[in-house]
Amino acid sequence: MTMHQQPPARAAVMSDVARLAGVSHQTVSRVLNNHPSVRQETRERVLRAVHQLNYRPNALARGLAARRSKVIGVVSFDTILYGPAATLLGVERAARAAGYGISIVTLERLDRSGVTSAINALTDQSVAGVVLIAPMVSAAVALHGLPTGVPAVVVEPGGDGELPSVAVDQVAGARLAVEHLLALGHETVLHIAGPRDWLEARDRVEGWRLALEAADRRVPPVITGDWSPRAGYEIGQSLADRRDVTAVFCANDHQALGLLRALHQRGVRVPEDVSVVGFDDIPEAEYLSPPLTTVRQDFDEVGRRCVAALLDLLDADPAGRRAHPSPVEPTLVVRASSGGRAS
Repeated sequence: MTMHQQPPARAAVMSDVARLAGVSHQTVSRVLNNHPSVRQETRERVLRAVHQLNYRPNALARGLAARRSKVIGVVSFDTILYGPAATLLGVERAARAAGYGISIVTLERLDRSGVTSAINALTDQSVAGVVLIAPMVSAAVALHGLPTGVPAVVVEPGGDGELPSVAVDQVAGARLAVEHLLALGHETVLHIAGPRDWLEARDRVEGWRLALEAADRRVPPVITGDWSPRAGYEIGQSLADRRDVTAVFCANDHQALGLLRALHQRGVRVPEDVSVVGFDDIPEAEYLSPPLTTVRQDFDEVGRRCVAALLDLLDADPAGRRAHPSPVEPTLVVRASSGGRAS
């Protein structure tokens, strides 16, 4: 009789546990993370399946979770832009102050499949919850397909979804910039916008438009660029000969940097001929020539509110949870790049 060697048994995975217990992949994850929202009957059924299949994920090398993880997952995208990078730093500082570490997943594209995969990867690490830095339209769409049961907070301007969202009020910030320029005597304000697929760029256009309409001023056509100094520089070269342009609101400080350079090269004085206002208040803004008037975003406060909202979601008592966080108010920092309209 010929003996056939049996192939080694395949190690059980989380989907096997979910199938045997008759629950979703996310429910298994919640049970293994000791999430309080799971009914006791369901929890016991999942744990029986875990025992029956001898399921041993890496995240449970210390044994089944007996307490909440002290790690917060962060999903962002691979960028060196000041805003997203400063937001990530603000979340990290706030997490550390609350006694948590962070685990970061960076994506080249913030689409639905990428965001879902990132959430699943962080869930398998038994993170307590997730913060998503989602400044692009594609990311906002992806949020509708998130795995259920994952405590999550999103950094998203104008967020109107089910997830708690924290962001600087971009519309209010743009209005501050435009109202400042109108108060200096300028008849209208030109706007160099950011990329159309960015939520922040969209909201800054909206705030600029609302401020002009509220003052019953002409609304010029929007000039769209990217976030780079080169965009501001190239647009500035085309604006330098226009005598109808006396005030420009740039969607970020890097655009303003390029614009200042182009105007200087063409002999246009700032602010005597053209006033310029940016957005972000990057560390270099006060050292530009002239120092840049800009809208400051408090990214540390964004981080604090994100972490506070996430910890609130993790509270075992849903009745004690607070309402969704309010927007972070921006502030206008007035420097020498903006001034009264020349006679």
